[in-house]
Amino acid sequence: MTTHIAAPARTGAEQLPDGRLLGWAEWGPADGTPVLLSPGAATSRRLGFGPEAVAGRGIRLISLDRPGLGASSPAPGRTFADFAHDIRDFAARRDLGRPAMVGNSQGAPFALACAAHRVIGALAVVSGADEIADPRFAAVLPDELRRLVDLAASDPDAAERIFAGFTPDAMWDMVRSGSPDCDLAVYQEPGFAAAYRQALEEAFAPGPQGYARDTVLAMGRWDIDLASIRIPVDLWYGEEDGGHSPDRGAGLTRRIPGAVRHLVPGIGGAVLWTHADAVLHTLLGRAGAAEPVGTP
Repeated sequence: MTTHIAAPARTGAEQLPDGRLLGWAEWGPADGTPVLLSPGAATSRRLGFGPEAVAGRGIRLISLDRPGLGASSPAPGRTFADFAHDIRDFAARRDLGRPAMVGNSQGAPFALACAAHRVIGALAVVSGADEIADPRFAAVLPDELRRLVDLAASDPDAAERIFAGFTPDAMWDMVRSGSPDCDLAVYQEPGFAAAYRQALEEAFAPGPQGYARDTVLAMGRWDIDLASIRIPVDLWYGEEDGGHSPDRGAGLTRRIPGAVRHLVPGIGGAVLWTHADAVLHTLLGRAGAAEPVGTP
């Protein structure tokens, strides 16, 4: 039987050049092939994935708290580029080179920023949040979501105040209410549910501002030059996923040179936990064998 989740083997916090801390958690061998994880919305470093796949493939999976969440220091007003610079500093201080990365759900645009800034060597976007502020999605978004997207663009400070009203319980309820039965079979498994709830509580422990800033950035227009990405990128979406991307990443894939989209039948947004081995196998293969995509 596949184990979807396990407690981290190691945790800590790295001090960045400006004195802030970046919280991390690791699974797998300490001398394994490094793979970074940019986690989903409002979940801390403690929510990893695929412990059997990680160990079996000799991977050192390193999950990172974004600023203001969990063990990472706040950075008010931060941008996608700021996050990429933090990851560059983190990788340099831990001698990781240009590691591969996985970006899940709301963590996807932050991982794409790392790709655009050439901080990482290969990327797997798994159930990635799309740029829903793109005008091509205007007609398909529900009215309430459309209003929030418009507010994030026109008055990000007001939008942040709204998102700062969210709590761990509200996030858990939102995940469950918006998930198909195939995903609930994963999320409501007792061990997974307990780990997910713990990750939410830890992420919100410093306050809601980290989640609020993440959400304003993810919901607004992305200041990320996707066309400049020159590393291998694979995008993974479940065929039953109705929440992360209105077109399940089809348009996002076209915007990234050489990107490959994988549609997984029988699952929605839980692909990271149900298909961890396939994601990691593909990511390592692309990181090890591929040359830069396109021209510099």
